[in-house]
Amino acid sequence: MAAFKSKKELVYDHLRTEILNGTYPPGRRLVIDSLATELGISQIPIREALQKLQAEGFVTFADHVGPSVAPIEPELIWEIFQLLEALEVISCRAACQRATENEIRGLEEIVQTMDDLLDNPEQWSKANQRFHHTLCEWGRTTIVKGFMENVLAQWDRVRQYYVKDVFSKHLDLSQRDHLELTQALRNRDAEQAEQIVRRHNRRAFSDYAAYLGFTGQSPHL
Repeated sequence: MAAFKSKKELVYDHLRTEILNGTYPPGRRLVIDSLATELGISQIPIREALQKLQAEGFVTFADHVGPSVAPIEPELIWEIFQLLEALEVISCRAACQRATENEIRGLEEIVQTMDDLLDNPEQWSKANQRFHHTLCEWGRTTIVKGFMENVLAQWDRVRQYYVKDVFSKHLDLSQRDHLELTQALRNRDAEQAEQIVRRHNRRAFSDYAAYLGFTGQSPHL
């Protein structure tokens, strides 16, 4: 039986999906009255859902304007990669210590599946998210997993809008990193796992930054 969802949760799921799939593009105003009419619901659950989306970084509020879909700025991409690197280092080091042999084998199976999806970037990306969520689960890093889900969703939004070309061209290198990472996990080599994660994220950020026309550690730092 499906779990009951409140009106706020249903509205939140709907708006988040529309933002992530691009139906609501960056900068689009989210007029509460119009959303209430469109969804056939009162303004209260819409306001509550928008506040939650604001806390997650998907919506911004401006005086005299109201809520809008958060813009995608160079600073956001820098922040995403900084967070991904930090979260992945924690989860990988934890998995090296805590994951069972069967769990590591399960991660290897996910990576094998990804190997068959190199010609399908969208499905590869979904499998990649599953890999990182599973890594958090088997590293027993529950708090990290919650942050990881949000950061990966933010990254997927960026990828959908601006960097699909770069993403698809670098799948082979990314896949090689995943293969090396699972080997480091199997060897229980936390130092090697951390090095792979840092190299992977910094190379990816450099490629995307060059594509979008900014360089350095941060656009303004």
